[in-house]
Amino acid sequence: MQRIVIKVGSAVLTQNNNIAKERMLNLVSLIAKVKKKYDVILVTSGAVAAGYSALKLDKRKQIGKKALAAAGQPILMTSYKKKFDIYGIDTAQILLTEDDFDSRKRTKMFQEIIDAHLENDILPIVNENDITSTPEQLFGDNDTLSATVTYATGADLLVILSDIDGYYDKNPSEHKDAKLFKTIDTIPDGALDEESSPGNEFATGGIVTKLKAADFLMKRGGKMFLCNGFDLDSAESYLLNSEHNLGTVFMPKAAASNITPS
Repeated sequence: MQRIVIKVGSAVLTQNNNIAKERMLNLVSLIAKVKKKYDVILVTSGAVAAGYSALKLDKRKQIGKKALAAAGQPILMTSYKKKFDIYGIDTAQILLTEDDFDSRKRTKMFQEIIDAHLENDILPIVNENDITSTPEQLFGDNDTLSATVTYATGADLLVILSDIDGYYDKNPSEHKDAKLFKTIDTIPDGALDEESSPGNEFATGGIVTKLKAADFLMKRGGKMFLCNGFDLDSAESYLLNSEHNLGTVFMPKAAASNITPS
């Protein structure tokens, strides 16, 4: 069975400083369907935003963010558990820092834990460990974390669910004639150097971090699918029916076929 990593960000998971319960349920429903075809690892954001619903602290300050994450992790995981219980899916929480990938011993341990969960039909839910990590140990965003997890676990595909339909040749919110790339094998010059612009106060990414995640995987022979997390039709069509309607597939040059905007 093929293995995939699904990453969902704060912009999709949260609304008005609370967990967006309907969107989370839609995500869980999709994963329940996808699990019949793939082994699934979920990389999730949302702990800091969830913590803000219980604790009003400044997340721009290091201790504030850690305190919010500490309060938010159980809220986030409880919300997931309630919804996965509907489908009879057991879950496990895994909190990681960059240090977990810095040594072969620690990486091997993480890999074996993931394998054990999947072999026993348990869904691993991965997040960055904001609470105990130092600034030097932080990935900084879950796009980077999800790409690293995809590579380390030998997954065949990373699916990033975002607040956009895919990667465009220019900003679609500013240009009505922006065209969506369906398939791409080379990140355009300068795109990785642009300033990250997350669209949610609790998000730490933006299109740049997604392009960096794609670039990381493509250089290692990996593949990524970027699509809309508010409307999961494109993700479902691609994963379950092999129909590529919306969304952008990033793949190594040797495997790419259609590079022009559609």
